[in-house]
Amino acid sequence: TSEVLNESFQNKTILYDKSGDYHYDTVSALIKSMRGSDPDAAIYWLSVMIEGGEKPEFIARRMVIFASEDIGNADPRALNIAVSGFNAVNLIGYPEASIILAQITTYLASAPKSNASYMALNNSLEIIKEKGNPVVPLHLRNATTNLMKDMKYGEDYKYPHSYDNSFINENYFPDDQNYIFYKPTENGYEKYIKDRLKSLWTEKYE
Repeated sequence: TSEVLNESFQNKTILYDKSGDYHYDTVSALIKSMRGSDPDAAIYWLSVMIEGGEKPEFIARRMVIFASEDIGNADPRALNIAVSGFNAVNLIGYPEASIILAQITTYLASAPKSNASYMALNNSLEIIKEKGNPVVPLHLRNATTNLMKDMKYGEDYKYPHSYDNSFINENYFPDDQNYIFYKPTENGYEKYIKDRLKSLWTEKYE
């Protein structure tokens, strides 16, 4: 109730150093509890942070990051919920913002998990750092001038919507490269994504 929330904020009993190790350790415990799909432990550590006077915006911001990094396409709604919660927390403020944080926490902790998009980005960045900026293939370039057309920019590009299922097996990498960065899991909605990619790119997603 609102009375309980107000009493909590008027009677601080937890020593919580928002700039010290305990601050970061508690955040870590919250994130790891959500990652481990334990909504009860997540609520516990959230309560420690709230009772200690942690800024609601800080907590909500970490949850937005978590939704993308640790849930990703296993539940695409998670990011929308986290962002909506962040906006609501900024609008409402304490003490009622804690209710919003609790809802986000339990949802994210209970959602199916995947870090496949996060890992795909990390692996791709390593390749770019190693090989440097690639040469964009001519068929992927945008011909905005007659000179560019004469130089064969965009020539031989196959427009996917002109083909069945709006798909054509085409190479979108530089000529000398081909990688599989995104490896979708079997978790939640990402299983549907995996099955779709397997049906399109049979040689890549066996």
